[in-house]
Amino acid sequence: MKDLFGKAILDYQTNNSPENLITETSISEEDEMSVAYLFRNFSAMPKIEQKALEISKGKILDVGCGAGSHALYLQEERNLDVTGIDISKNAIEACQLRGLKNVEVQDLMEMNSETKFDTILLLMNGTGIFGKLKETPKFLEKLKSLLADGGQILIDSSDIIYMYDEDESDDSEVGYWIPGDVDYYGEVTFTISYKKETEKPFDWLYLDFNTLQNASNDNGLQCELIQEGEHFDYLARLFV
Repeated sequence: MKDLFGKAILDYQTNNSPENLITETSISEEDEMSVAYLFRNFSAMPKIEQKALEISKGKILDVGCGAGSHALYLQEERNLDVTGIDISKNAIEACQLRGLKNVEVQDLMEMNSETKFDTILLLMNGTGIFGKLKETPKFLEKLKSLLADGGQILIDSSDIIYMYDEDESDDSEVGYWIPGDVDYYGEVTFTISYKKETEKPFDWLYLDFNTLQNASNDNGLQCELIQEGEHFDYLARLFV
């Protein structure tokens, strides 16, 4: 893994000639993403991210913390005990330079379940790290094992059915044409490029709310819709 996402974050933090990230998915063309967006303050965050930070409580785990903007707000503005984890060594270094006290290079699935959290955050399409729909149960089970009594998981995602063409073969009901080799329409493959280097493609999962709710219930978790965003996105709260 070249950790290009992390390199871009660290370049921006250290003023090392940062460039835009180039992203491409299996269902969309190349798009440019400004690294500066990952360093946004609270007022520049989408409403569902703001809501998640407002209702975060207690001891907090920020999964896939990236540049650390969410964790930094919770630490500095709300004076909460927050730990940020990410698999990117470069991103974690940037978080430390920004002043985050508790951050570490850590894979969620390898965390020690003896440490419990009152709030677990997975933002910026938090379901993405599941990769495939079939992997969802093991991630939910892991997250559940890290919850303190009365704890909550705050996770966001999007229903990306709008990305597919409508199937007009049956006029009685509007449906969508999904390729036959796709198990679930929210499964995509992501490719990231940065400074003329390209990362190996990786699986990324967008979950519609009903599918997340069903998967949560199957794994002993309640799932409630907290807020809907402006573009098919939503924030959900999972709890025992």
